[in-house]
Amino acid sequence: MTWRRFLCLVSLAFLVSCSGSAPSAPPRRAAGPPAYGDALVVGSIGEPSTLIPILASDSPSHEIAGYVYNGLVKYDKDLKLTGDLAESWEVSPDGLTITFHLRRGVKWHDGVEFTSRDVLYTYRVTIDPKTPTAYAEDFKQVTRAEAPDPYTFRVSYDKPFAPALASWGMSILPAHLLEGKDITRSELARHPVGTGPYRFKEWVAGQKIVLESNHDYFEGRPYLDRYIYRIIPDNSTMYLELKAGGIDMMGLSPVQFARQTANPEFQARFAKYRYPSSSYVYVGYNLNNPLFADRRVRQAITCAISKDEIVHGVLLGLGQAAHGPYKPGTWACNPDVKDFGYDPKRARALLAEAGWREAGRDGILVKDGRPFSFTILTNQGNDQRLKTAQIIQRRLRTVGIEVKIRVLEWASLLTNFIDKRNFDALIMGWTIGQDPDLFDVWHSSKTGPKELNFVGYKNPEVDRLIEEGRRTFDQEKRRRCYWRIQEILAEDQPYTFLYVPDALPAVSARFRGIEPAPAGIMHDFIHWYVPKEEQLHP
Repeated sequence: MTWRRFLCLVSLAFLVSCSGSAPSAPPRRAAGPPAYGDALVVGSIGEPSTLIPILASDSPSHEIAGYVYNGLVKYDKDLKLTGDLAESWEVSPDGLTITFHLRRGVKWHDGVEFTSRDVLYTYRVTIDPKTPTAYAEDFKQVTRAEAPDPYTFRVSYDKPFAPALASWGMSILPAHLLEGKDITRSELARHPVGTGPYRFKEWVAGQKIVLESNHDYFEGRPYLDRYIYRIIPDNSTMYLELKAGGIDMMGLSPVQFARQTANPEFQARFAKYRYPSSSYVYVGYNLNNPLFADRRVRQAITCAISKDEIVHGVLLGLGQAAHGPYKPGTWACNPDVKDFGYDPKRARALLAEAGWREAGRDGILVKDGRPFSFTILTNQGNDQRLKTAQIIQRRLRTVGIEVKIRVLEWASLLTNFIDKRNFDALIMGWTIGQDPDLFDVWHSSKTGPKELNFVGYKNPEVDRLIEEGRRTFDQEKRRRCYWRIQEILAEDQPYTFLYVPDALPAVSARFRGIEPAPAGIMHDFIHWYVPKEEQLHP
């Protein structure tokens, strides 16, 4: 259902998502007969930037858009590709052409029929140089796109492209509302029209977004009549709202999961789930800042940080240390890469090698008359990242580095600092796509405005390996590319990879039909329901 399940999308405001193993499930209540009605009220700290998916690089935007739009294909509960707007498809024997056969009778939310014209338009606008999107690269690999009839769409590539099929999980946009217009000025940014299970109803800035069920949805009418996304920038306030009944679902913090909800009253009212998220948190360095130009400095910072301290002190053990851009245990993850362990002595030696030898009266290292001081930015409302920043601040102080922490409202952080490359370092997170292709985040060509390599990392060997990895369908060859990339990143340290957190969603116990699976718990959301006698919202 959601585009973010296909692509490696930024998860800058909060961490949710898919898993490689089924979530642990709480004891089930008696099911009760399925019934239409009620609403799910979800709490989130982040407000979307736009509801046109190709223009968005933030998780809240894709979270909402995922219920409004569909792609041609999607991942099922077991993380296998299946049809969405495409009923079926064929791949040519040489792997260079995909022919999609589209569902008939699918309607846009305004009643106009969905056809191959919409797919062709979406492809063309995505690769249009005037479109400020971070997601064009996969579609620039297409050498020919055609719509021979209203229910057939065909694409050809001039060489093998491993992420080709999965890339068509992109949200398809309505050509009849956008064609010939400037997409950056479209009212669909605030009032989207899709084919998905939910229709847009309203957006109250800073407060909520309301979606209503699409009774004509091609997979069947969702049981829940409304999906209400409430914007609550503070996690503690959100938790109070959960307990008071103001929201039905949120991602718990480790403290909330392990300590504040381990009582019979909460467990009677809510179901808790735990599973490794397909995401990681990192410190990213602005490599255009002279402070971080020498990789020995970045290595030193990593040596001075205890990841285990963060995992146990911040996550309470509900997560694991990260050593690269892949989820541990997946085929693309190199298990032998451990980067730099906690070693303050080595950190000081590396800093000395890089010329940071003299300490001032306050113990801060100085080079060429400049003290080693920088600011870490992170987003408001994520207590885990703030606590992580505070631990890093203390640890770096012991090796002679002064760290300041600045917490910013999400939209301001994205627009005024990340997009403008106006930062020293960031503590942020990425959602990890199912395909291990790293092009959008790590290739040197993706450092431009609005693109995702915003730290400015450039390494010719990594570029070559990324390109090689996406040009073969041989999984073993791809594995060798990605394992080598992880070795290089571990040496270069453009990020200090910190941790892979567990996803810890809590859902009101009145909701039934939740099926934990490798894809998490939201894969079958249209089948969630509340028995008639327990419904709260008319």
